[in-house]
Amino acid sequence: MLRFLRILFLALLGIALLAVASANLDPVTVRALPKDMALVLGSDWQIELPLFIVIFAGILAGLGIGFVWEWFREAKHRSALAEHKREAGNLRREVSKLRTENRKPDDDVIALLEGDRATR
Repeated sequence: MLRFLRILFLALLGIALLAVASANLDPVTVRALPKDMALVLGSDWQIELPLFIVIFAGILAGLGIGFVWEWFREAKHRSALAEHKREAGNLRREVSKLRTENRKPDDDVIALLEGDRATR
């Protein structure tokens, strides 16, 4: 059922994008700089594209900027996670080392409890 809903959503999204694209076929001029600034600097880069390409490129650029921004924002969480994983590994090694060092042969109750834990 979930797969059907996902396919239905993607189909509706595709139809909506095709409708937007077919309604915005008129060419627009995309400039790198405003006209006055381009005259001062002596370079007037411009290109004519269909409006739907400009719209979709703006959406993709916004998504890309958002993903990169979020990746930088979450860097501290990723580094904290890596540190916690290292610390947990060190603690596990230390606990197993202490268990082997402090094992007493006459400690039957602890041996029974740890034997039960090992079979789980």
